[in-house]
Amino acid sequence: MKYFGTDGIRQSAEKFTADFLANLVKGFIEYAGENAKVLIGGDTRESTEWIIQDIGQALESFGVEYASVSVLPTPAINYCFYQMGFDYAIDVTASHNPYTDNGIKLFERGDNAGMKLSEKGCACIEESLENPKPCTLIAPSLIDDIHREAVSLYCQHLRDYIGESDFSRLKIGMDCANGATSVINKTVFEEFGATVELINADASYGTIINADCGSTHLDQLKNLVAEKKLDFGIAFDGDGDRCLMIDHTGAEIDGDQIIAILSNYLKLDKIAVTVMANQGLLNWVKEARIITEITAVGDSNVAEAMRTKQIKIGGEQSGHIILPGEPTGDGMLTALMVTKVISQTNQTLHELAQIYRRSPQVIVNLDAAPEQKVSLKTKPEVKQLLLDYSKTLEKENGRLLVRPSGTEPLVRITMWGNDETMITDLAKELKNKLEVLL
Repeated sequence: MKYFGTDGIRQSAEKFTADFLANLVKGFIEYAGENAKVLIGGDTRESTEWIIQDIGQALESFGVEYASVSVLPTPAINYCFYQMGFDYAIDVTASHNPYTDNGIKLFERGDNAGMKLSEKGCACIEESLENPKPCTLIAPSLIDDIHREAVSLYCQHLRDYIGESDFSRLKIGMDCANGATSVINKTVFEEFGATVELINADASYGTIINADCGSTHLDQLKNLVAEKKLDFGIAFDGDGDRCLMIDHTGAEIDGDQIIAILSNYLKLDKIAVTVMANQGLLNWVKEARIITEITAVGDSNVAEAMRTKQIKIGGEQSGHIILPGEPTGDGMLTALMVTKVISQTNQTLHELAQIYRRSPQVIVNLDAAPEQKVSLKTKPEVKQLLLDYSKTLEKENGRLLVRPSGTEPLVRITMWGNDETMITDLAKELKNKLEVLL
C-alpha cells in the first residue's frame, strides 16, 4: 500500500491537508457506512489539534456521529471506543516520530475488543486517497468532548487488570515524553502506593513531544534514576503504546527482556516476537522449551499471530508488549505489570532482567527515500551484498536483518553476533556500501 505502513498512515504533518483528510474520511465511510459511530483522539503534537478538528468536520459533512477524547494514549483510545459503544476509533498520532510528523491509526470492533482496521478498510481508504474527489464540507459544530470520562474509564481498567497490589516500597522515575501518557502519568502508580518522580509530562498540544525524551531518548531518565537513587525508571513513547525501562544501575531494559520477565512470572509456555528479537531471547526460549512464533516487524503482525496461535503474550524489542487478554500494546499497563512483578517477587528490575544473557546487537539507520527502499529489494547487486554479509556473520554465530522502516524514511540495518566491536564495524561498513548502491 502507498499510504499505510506497518502502523497506520505516517507522514509529514503538512501533508494532512483538509482535502487529504476529507478523502481519507470518505474512503473510511465507504467501508464503515454512514451509520457508524466514531471516536476521535490523539497525542500532543501541535498538528494533532487541527487534524482532529478537520476529521470532525469531514465526519460531520458525511452525517456521521462522532465524539472526541482529545489527548489520550493509543491503548486508551482503543479500549474506550469499544467500551463506550462506538463502532470505530480514529487516533491521530505519529508515535515516537518528531512533532513535525503525524499519522492516523484506525480501530474497529472485534469479537471481544477493539482491533486495528482490516486490510479491506485500509484498501478503501487507499483507493479514496489515490483517486481523490472534491468534497463539500459544512461548517463544523462543537465536537462532543468526553475526555474526562474516557480517562476515568481507562484508569479503572488499569486498576482492575493489576488487581490488589502494594507498590509502597518502590521509588520510580517516569518519563511521559511530553506525549499522550501525560494525561494519565503517575496517578495509578501512586494509588498503589509508589513514590513517583515525574518528568516530561506536558499534555498540551505543542512541539516538544519525544524531543530528547521518552523511550527514544533515555538519558534524562537515566540521570533521574541515578540522581534520585530510584529503584527503576519507565519511559513511554509519544502515544503510549510502548515502554522501555531503566534499572537502578542505569542499564536499559527492552521489550524482549520485559516479555521474558512477564512470561516467566505468568508461567506461559508460548510467546510471539518479531524478527528483531535479540538472539539471547531466542536462545533462552529454546532452553526453556517455550514455543516461539516469530513474525514480521509490527505489533499488528504480533497480535495476529497471538490470535491465530492462541498465544497470550507477545511484542517487540522496541517496547510494544501485548499482554494476556489485551488486543494491542499498552505501555502504561506493561509498566504496571512489571512493577507488580517487582513488588511481589521482592527482586530488583536488574535481577529480573538477568533471566537471559543479552547478545550483542547493533542497529544502524540509513536515510532512504521510497524509491531507495524499493531498490533494496530489487537490485541484484544489493541482494548479493547482503548475502555476503550474512555469510560473514553466520561464521561468527551471528545474523543480519536489513529492512525498510514502515514508519520513517529509513532503512534499518541490524546485526547480531558475539563480538560487539566487530558487528558495529561491519554495520557501519555495510551502511556506507548501501549508500552508494541505493
